[in-house]
Amino acid sequence: MIRATGLALGLLAAAIAMTGADASPPPLPMGARAESVAPAALAGWGADDQLAVLRLFAQGCETDPPLRQGALPPPALPALCAKAAALLAADASAAAARRFFADNFAFWRIRPAGAERGFMTGYFEPEFEGSLTRSDAFPTPLYGRPADLVTKMPGDDWPGLDPALTSARRTAKGLEAFPERAAIEEGALAGQGLEILYMRDPVDRFVLQVQGSGRIRLPDGKVTRLVYSGRNGHPYTSLGRELSRRENIPPEQMTMDKLIARLKADAGFARDLIRLNRSFVFFARNDDLPPESGPIGGAGLPLTPLRSIAVDRSLWPYGMPAWIESEIPDGKGGSEKLARLMLAQDTGTAIVGPARIDLFVGSGAEAGHRAGLIRHPVDFVVLWPR
Repeated sequence: MIRATGLALGLLAAAIAMTGADASPPPLPMGARAESVAPAALAGWGADDQLAVLRLFAQGCETDPPLRQGALPPPALPALCAKAAALLAADASAAAARRFFADNFAFWRIRPAGAERGFMTGYFEPEFEGSLTRSDAFPTPLYGRPADLVTKMPGDDWPGLDPALTSARRTAKGLEAFPERAAIEEGALAGQGLEILYMRDPVDRFVLQVQGSGRIRLPDGKVTRLVYSGRNGHPYTSLGRELSRRENIPPEQMTMDKLIARLKADAGFARDLIRLNRSFVFFARNDDLPPESGPIGGAGLPLTPLRSIAVDRSLWPYGMPAWIESEIPDGKGGSEKLARLMLAQDTGTAIVGPARIDLFVGSGAEAGHRAGLIRHPVDFVVLWPR
């Protein structure tokens, strides 16, 4: 009996060690590599609450259509989302959730080209004051999606246009580059009735556009929610990186709080710096979201603090589980170990590369402070369907 038990344990250990042996690694860009890893080898795997992620996973990989088109999922992934729902109905236990992910996915540690670890930043859902009508207090318009805006889809070929453009304007003569931020701020969209509300200043609007969603508290105390509705397609420029270069601030010391403070201190400087980012984001109001719900991510589903991540949508599909390990600021002057299962539910213009992720921290000013401090290396392990 003892020998049989020992043999069984040996076979089990061998099976765990061979996690990726019966599965193909995910496709990666040149230079990046995927290394098979066993779940049991992940520090914290046994202590994490995989049941919480299983519940999110069971809600679906993405809506149809998603808010922002992502990479096509491997055929097994949508089926596994449905399988998770059935499992929850039959056995909603932590052990069952842990077995579900270990049995249905191969675990691959992603090494980006020229590095051993990935890179993680943080983002949040901000809240600002605003108004549905223009006034001296709220002069800065926020625009809805223009009717002539065309978003580039995978496989689209736009001859004559810059290949870097991800959106364009439909005209009688064909597709043209959409106006850049400076042109929009100078009135390129005037007279189209696209204004959906007004904010205090361009700095608030810029922060909202960087985060991709937000809450606006109106003068009567009511809150309206904003969701991403498109962008003008021009490349994104990091203003934090540019300010760091201009004012000799070490990159590791440049935070969102410092950037915002600098922009708020000088309106002229803020206007000129913000216009370096030619990208301009459009929004739609969604007042059906419950107050306790997170914002809607690129997958079309609500985000969950410290469980949802944004990934490079040209490489990874929505709904993909991923394990991350990192040490991040706690927002109070200290740090904490973060080792947990996540879901890829969002994307971002600046999130480029196979091991580049953005961690959704939560909503409000406290989450924003913490998110702005996160610029950390991360171990990124993709769970790829067998």
